[in-house]
Amino acid sequence: MPEPIISISGLRGIIGSELTPIVACNYAASLCTQAPNGAIAVARDGRISGPMLADVIAAAIVGSGRICLDLGVASTPTVGAFVRKTNAAGAIQISASHNPSLYNGMKLFGPEGRVLPVEPGTRVLNAYRQHQTDWRSVEFLGTRQTIEDPHAGHLELVLGTVDVEAIRRRRFRVLLDSNHGAGSILGKRLLAALGCETVILGETPNGLFSHPPEPLAENLVTVSPRVVQEKFDVGFCQDPDADRLAIVDEHGHFIGEEYTAVLCMMRALMLNAGPLVTNCASSSMTQWLAKKHGVPFFRSKVGEANVVDTMLANNALYGGEGSGGPIDPRVVLIRDSFVGIAQILDLMTTTQKTISQLTSQLPRLAMIKDKMELSKEELNESISKLSEHLNAESISTEDGIRLDWADSWLLLRGSNTEPIVRLIAESPTEQQSRDLIDRAKGVIVR
Repeated sequence: MPEPIISISGLRGIIGSELTPIVACNYAASLCTQAPNGAIAVARDGRISGPMLADVIAAAIVGSGRICLDLGVASTPTVGAFVRKTNAAGAIQISASHNPSLYNGMKLFGPEGRVLPVEPGTRVLNAYRQHQTDWRSVEFLGTRQTIEDPHAGHLELVLGTVDVEAIRRRRFRVLLDSNHGAGSILGKRLLAALGCETVILGETPNGLFSHPPEPLAENLVTVSPRVVQEKFDVGFCQDPDADRLAIVDEHGHFIGEEYTAVLCMMRALMLNAGPLVTNCASSSMTQWLAKKHGVPFFRSKVGEANVVDTMLANNALYGGEGSGGPIDPRVVLIRDSFVGIAQILDLMTTTQKTISQLTSQLPRLAMIKDKMELSKEELNESISKLSEHLNAESISTEDGIRLDWADSWLLLRGSNTEPIVRLIAESPTEQQSRDLIDRAKGVIVR
């Protein structure tokens, strides 16, 4: 059978072929051999295959002599907040993020309530490769405990970052598209606490997605028009495990995931000064915002764990990824759609501006994303050739290759979640970005 895609912080694969009950059991058991003493939390994002995997994973945790804290359906940032609050030894979130329903996955958390970084993640991966387990005899088995309300602590933390009463006075009309993922449970409670008049699409977390689960413009063609037609102030669109958030403005225009963390950072910088962090595949808007406010800016490799590492190393005020993931260290070191919802409503309240007015204050940049199949050898050779032929003002090979010019940049890197390479360009115009992509394709070795 083919293997799932495995990284230091988790795995993802097609149910029944790449991701089987045996794979899930062995992977969970490997985490138990490496995690510090204590309970392991388990949650899932609502997919049809989630309950099956939850049972298998819980059995592996109990069989390893651990307490399994069963959170049921919960978002990825909720899992992180729960681990942090309860001092659990770690957690496993069962989710394939934005992948279609035939996929599922396992995301691993450490005791800090963050996705596993390189060193502990590598230990778990090595344990899995070496078939390490710590099965216990009957007198030393663990137990499985159901957690009735894992969401309350996360809700309290998110509300603590905004002016709740001021937002409540605005009585915003909000359209929330949870698309039958995990986001509706806390999303409904959060928006109610903020006094919003809310309509939720895909409220039941059963994994029966109403549209492809990645919150992109082409997947939201039935959602975006409703914002303007039904006079909502804003539309918020989550992915299945609710760590990503895309935005539709009051005119029904999809403004995209790249703006989510930037708008949250805009609000954060109105209250405090401090370093900002994003990854090398995210828009230059964050760098522009940092320069405008005179604060340090740092760029990490792609991947939530890498962003968080860079945040911690530089005592960052805020971080995030352009895939719609704001990371507010006051709440949890995880991408968090609920942080995005609350803080963007707070920004709208404080500035008395609409989403379209807020985004008009940011640079107008056009990002083009492409992908292709390249072998590892072809990717390495292409990185060398791009460096030689495109005459960039600065070049970074920390994660694939990123080439920067005064007003534009280009990135070629291997994906962490799919067997492809990604090609991304950003510049002031769509044509300029497309030209960069085309120039790169003319050099890339295939």
